Amino acid sequence: MSPTHPKPPRSAPVPQGRARRLLHMGRAVGELAAGAAAEGVARLARGESLALSQLMLTPGNARRLAERLSTMRGAVMKVGQLMSMDGKGVLPPAFAELLSGLRDRAHHMPATQLTEVLEREYGADWHRRFRRFSFEPVAAASIGQVHRAETHEGRVLALKIQYPGVQRSIDSDVANLALLARTPGLVPAALEVAPLLERVRQQLHHETDYRAEARAATAYRALLGDDPVLSVPEVVEEHCSDHILATDFVAGIPVDRLALPGQPQARRDHVALALARLSVREFFEMRLVQTDPNFGNYLFDADTGRVALLDFGATEAVTPERVEQLRELGRGLRDGDAPRIRAAALAAGFVAEDDPPLQTQAVLDMMALAGEPFRERGVYDFGASDLSGRVFDRGRAQVLGEGYARTPPPDLLFLQRKFVGTFMLCSRLQARLDIGALFGAQL
Repeated sequence: MSPTHPKPPRSAPVPQGRARRLLHMGRAVGELAAGAAAEGVARLARGESLALSQLMLTPGNARRLAERLSTMRGAVMKVGQLMSMDGKGVLPPAFAELLSGLRDRAHHMPATQLTEVLEREYGADWHRRFRRFSFEPVAAASIGQVHRAETHEGRVLALKIQYPGVQRSIDSDVANLALLARTPGLVPAALEVAPLLERVRQQLHHETDYRAEARAATAYRALLGDDPVLSVPEVVEEHCSDHILATDFVAGIPVDRLALPGQPQARRDHVALALARLSVREFFEMRLVQTDPNFGNYLFDADTGRVALLDFGATEAVTPERVEQLRELGRGLRDGDAPRIRAAALAAGFVAEDDPPLQTQAVLDMMALAGEPFRERGVYDFGASDLSGRVFDRGRAQVLGEGYARTPPPDLLFLQRKFVGTFMLCSRLQARLDIGALFGAQL
């Protein structure tokens, strides 16, 4: 093999070591503060006055933060991805939209750093194991980047190569993020971030264990079985290592590109239905949920109409108790039964008996609002629905106003993230699905 080394765009070495990464984090805080100060001066000159939170969460600061997180990668970038998962959350839409580029457009390792990783994992003669290896990554995210390779037998592989030092930096990165969260105006004062950051820390340790991900992908592939639309690439064990995950390479485009003009409604409905059905099946039947709904983890092949499922580092097993709790909540949402919703929310941990009554009612009201598709008879038109906007407005007003009395259990946040991500995909594709029937079979 005679590899070439084309320089990919947005290439930057992954900063390693606690001191260097803390320096980057300090620069991020300084850039945010400077951006807020400049915005405040400009607003005052125009006779305007804004709260500090509004000055911090500006498009300019979003660009600065996204660039810094993209350069650092690792835990800090993962949190940025969580912040922008659905383009809304508790952030202003413009801020979250700019952060959304973190989903699959991180800076890449330069070829020299990539070669060092390959030599460490495969040995100095690593290039001899492949007929071809492309130094230009297919994708780059928070934990690693993906490269295409071909074996001497002609098998085409996708190699997910972990960034150097990311695993060792998780604990210090999360500690630094906790300090960043104290920056005035950046995070709503009432939002309890410590449990979420701890869950992110645990999840990242799990995601950087590529041996565990290989086992999860293999188990998930077996549980999925022979699906007419969905598939999971096979893990190729002989080319895996502690920091490289090798699978069969699959062609396709991220499914959200089906939202571009010219894509037929039937195709969008076909893909949305398959992935919505998968979310239901994962939770209620497989009890093994891939909790990262990044649209880039679903690749659509227009020639076959099939969707390949990627990235099982965030796979979560679900307990039978949790399944039954959320099944009961689903029944209450379907029937519009307020007492049943309240009892189920208490059992699951969304609310607690000692929460302030007004806060509890606000959470329950938002749940009832989010259950609207369950109560729709027949096809639910995601393209015509303004539900996501209404939920966002209600949630943002609550978080930035009175504030939540508690943060839900961390496992619920990640499961919720999967269901919200599926809803957002259906909205992006403007799909038309009978959601009531889809969930009704499990309730």
